[in-house]
Amino acid sequence: MNEPNLPPQSEALDMHLGLLRMSMTSEDYELLLGMVEPVLRALDSEESGSIGQDLDEEVTGDVSQTVRDEAALVIATAVTGRVDNELIQIEIEGSEPVRVVTDPDTAADPERRKDIADCIRARYQEDEELRGIAEASGLPTDL
Repeated sequence: MNEPNLPPQSEALDMHLGLLRMSMTSEDYELLLGMVEPVLRALDSEESGSIGQDLDEEVTGDVSQTVRDEAALVIATAVTGRVDNELIQIEIEGSEPVRVVTDPDTAADPERRKDIADCIRARYQEDEELRGIAEASGLPTDL
């Protein structure tokens, strides 16, 4: 398997990627690299704006939840410099569960998890209100 052609990163990120390289199949690891490489490059160059996926829609539909979760954790490691980030699932009534990457203390604290759920719920509600305003104004709502 080829070494990833990524910009210089932290020791934590190098260690995280090394562990994944040993534990994942080569196909999943290459897929993961394809998912995180544009984000890591943008972080390295401190670009602003949105970061699009370079993967085809056909390919992204076939990406397992495990690979998606690992990609989120790799990006979190690059941002925080920590390898102990955790992925938690927050249940939001009336919506699909939301997966969130956070630090271990927050992951273990029910009150902090509730605060996250409240923020997500408020954001969903705000999005729905804005969508309603856009529809009433004749603006596109699929942006």
